[in-house]
Parts: sequence; structure tokens; C-alpha cells
Amino acid sequence: MKRRNTAPPSVWRNPVHFFAFGLGAGAAPVAPGTFGTLAAVPLYLLLAPLPLWGYLLAVLAVSLLGIWLCDRTSRDLGVHDHPGIVWDEFAGYLVTMIAAPPGWLWIAVGFVLFRIFDILKPWPIRWVDRQVHGGFGIMLDDLLAGVFAALVLQAVTRGFG
Repeated sequence: MKRRNTAPPSVWRNPVHFFAFGLGAGAAPVAPGTFGTLAAVPLYLLLAPLPLWGYLLAVLAVSLLGIWLCDRTSRDLGVHDHPGIVWDEFAGYLVTMIAAPPGWLWIAVGFVLFRIFDILKPWPIRWVDRQVHGGFGIMLDDLLAGVFAALVLQAVTRGFG
């Protein structure tokens, strides 16, 4: 039986922790990664109208910020990759949605694909999750899950295009 996620009180007092916890979404008592990914959808909707180069630049900025946010928060909490740290889900979902067609169907398909790859962690994602530490490690496995999900999403959209 899985333990329930317990968010530290600092999530609500420390802005770095608040952002690392996905604007509070990571404080969900169950499935914080799923809630974190869900909380990333409005950010995607904000960025989706950008030209591809602008979207890619925003994903890079979110990812670089995430390395720092996740590293700092995990150090402060004394826990590597606390389940509530979900900024990596934000970045991974944004990677999934690179060049995705518009529409709620594709937003939902991207969501499901990203969650599948993030939860199952096929090789090399699982290896990265276990071997690469710090903020970079916290972010990298989700970015890779996003790449895998994006490849499948692009294949699916090509099949229906």
C-alpha cells in the first residue's frame, strides 16, 4: 500500500517550494504527479499560441528553472525527489506537447501519454531516475518521459492526419 503524500508546511510559506510543488498541486494527498501534470495544462494553454521557436524557448526556461527549484527544494526538505515536487511534471508535459495539434483531444492524449511514460519509466527513463541525482536528475527523467510521449503523440497525430 502506498503512503499518502504529506506536503511540508513550507510549501505554503516558501515561494521556491510553492513553485517546486507545482503552485501547490503537488500537495495533493494522492497522485501528486497526476495533479501536477493537470496543473501544467493551463501553462501549456498560455504557451501554445507561441511560434514553435518561442514555445521551445519557454520549455527550455521552464526546464532550467526547474533544475534549480527542484534541487533547492529537495535539499531544503532533505528528501531527494519528494513526491510533491512536481515542477518536473510541468516541464515533462510541456515537452510532450511540442508541436502538438491544437484541441482538447490532443491535450488529453498528451496528458495520458506523459503519465504512462512517467509512471512506467521504460529504459532509459528508469535508469536516469535511479542514477542521476539532484535537481538535474529530478528533471531529467520527466523530460525524457516527455520526449517518449511526444514521439508517440506525433506518430498518433500523423496516423490521424
